[in-house]
Amino acid sequence: MVKLEEVMDEEFVREQDGPHDDDDWDTDSESDTSSIASAPTDETLYERILALQDIIPASTRRSIHSKVSTTGSWLKSGLLMGGKTLWVVSTSVLLVGVPWALAYSEEQMIVEQERQDVMAQRAQNEFMAPGTPTPGQPQGANPAL
Repeated sequence: MVKLEEVMDEEFVREQDGPHDDDDWDTDSESDTSSIASAPTDETLYERILALQDIIPASTRRSIHSKVSTTGSWLKSGLLMGGKTLWVVSTSVLLVGVPWALAYSEEQMIVEQERQDVMAQRAQNEFMAPGTPTPGQPQGANPAL
């Protein structure tokens, strides 16, 4: 038959290192925690956030990282594509649109000049012979007032 014998570890029996206070701790009274709360820490916000990573499981961290990196890559490629598209559109407008706009405005000036010439010719014809029909008006019609 096997007999079990309990062996005491010397670490449990040995007295702990450090200061020895003979004062009893009073756990019933309110303790002063203001000195603990006001103690300055050299810890930055970034270090505190890094310390929180142990709370989140590794699988969740990997999932979040993959989603953030995917979103970042989509955003980066979208901005690159948008920039290239904006470049193509703006250069096309400058190379095609500006000469077309100049030609269109020049054509409008020519049409307006022709219209003014016709109006001046009609005014001159009316001034010289008030009763005669103007070119393009039928023979029996009276001029409009």
